[in-house]
Amino acid sequence: MSVLGTKGTVKREYTRALIRDFALGCDVTLVGSADLAALAEAALSGDKITDREIFAEIAPCFVGDSESDPARTDTVVLACTHYPLLMDRLVKLAPWPVEWIDPAPAIARRVADLLGPAGNEADDTGAQMIFTSGRPHELIPALMPFFGGRVPA
Repeated sequence: MSVLGTKGTVKREYTRALIRDFALGCDVTLVGSADLAALAEAALSGDKITDREIFAEIAPCFVGDSESDPARTDTVVLACTHYPLLMDRLVKLAPWPVEWIDPAPAIARRVADLLGPAGNEADDTGAQMIFTSGRPHELIPALMPFFGGRVPA
């Protein structure tokens, strides 16, 4: 199994603790990608991203020489929410078929746990939308009516 995340994610003790707690007896290869999140954002924006660029980021995930090698990668856990944006390309570029684990369902479950059960109380604070890229997003004018005409950026 490989865990593919950003360089910061794979360095965190939190990541290593999750592996200790949940990867019971698995050989885990931590792969820190320098550029895959930026490539996913660029692809989402319509920029052309080459297969070579993507493959360079995922290649270290694939260890093991043959199908009989017990350490051969059979699963790649995507430890960044950007990476599933490239899922079709990841599957296509993999040197052999693996199970790709998308983090979205686990993140959604964690958010639901943190928020607790839904109540009947009204949301008096109003909706907010926050963009963290530091650059204006093309959707802001279209979304402003839904956020009271105010979109903090």
